[in-house]
Amino acid sequence: MRLALLSDIHGNSIALDAVLADIQAQGGVNTHLILGDLAAIGHDPIGALERIAALPNVRIARGNTDRYLVTGETPAPTLDAAKMNDATLLKFAQVAKSFAWTQGAVATNGWLNWLAALPLEQRIALPDGTRLLAVHAAPGNDDGRGISPDASDDELQSLLENCDADLVCVGHHHCVMDRRVGKVRVVNPGSVSNPFPPDLRASYALLDADASGYRLEHRRVEYDRAAVIAELRRVGHPAGEYVARFMRGQNLAPWSHT
Repeated sequence: MRLALLSDIHGNSIALDAVLADIQAQGGVNTHLILGDLAAIGHDPIGALERIAALPNVRIARGNTDRYLVTGETPAPTLDAAKMNDATLLKFAQVAKSFAWTQGAVATNGWLNWLAALPLEQRIALPDGTRLLAVHAAPGNDDGRGISPDASDDELQSLLENCDADLVCVGHHHCVMDRRVGKVRVVNPGSVSNPFPPDLRASYALLDADASGYRLEHRRVEYDRAAVIAELRRVGHPAGEYVARFMRGQNLAPWSHT
């Protein structure tokens, strides 16, 4: 049994194509397990959704941005918070325009109901009996702080309590992580798109499992980030410069400078 763990694709079909090509180069997989945040923010939300939906034996847990596209919510900052600071207000405007642009594309192309039907979590029993739980942010939650790279063991213990799993796979923070707290192993395969420095390559993980156990391999894949920036300009993306900053390594991870 072989699974590919992908998360935080964010409408970047160029990065997704590079990852899918690498998966095939490694011999393919039985199951594609997607940990949410499929379409929002990037230059090609429909292309990303079409590729994901066409994957053989794909299983998807929704992310917070997938839910936002359905409900009309937006991520932080709120308008009230944004009004307190000019830079924050600019970010609020870019985020709001980006989600409105993506929501329009998703609705026009008939994907809203498909997104609305995505479940909060996926559970898989591996051949050796390992109970795998896949969710976007943390068990029982697709949003908020979730399982953050800077979380303490005590915080992780609280988040994982009663999760009924031995292996918990999460996304949300765009950061590769592999930690064990008590009897539970937590893995984040990183982000297909919108990376944080220093490594700007797309990241995902391969999981090989049989009756004797499982083995996990984190992989990095180079892709044409200049082409992503060019596409952002070509389509007139309303938050193109903000997204381009990810491609240039100019957006820092929140936990890296707090």
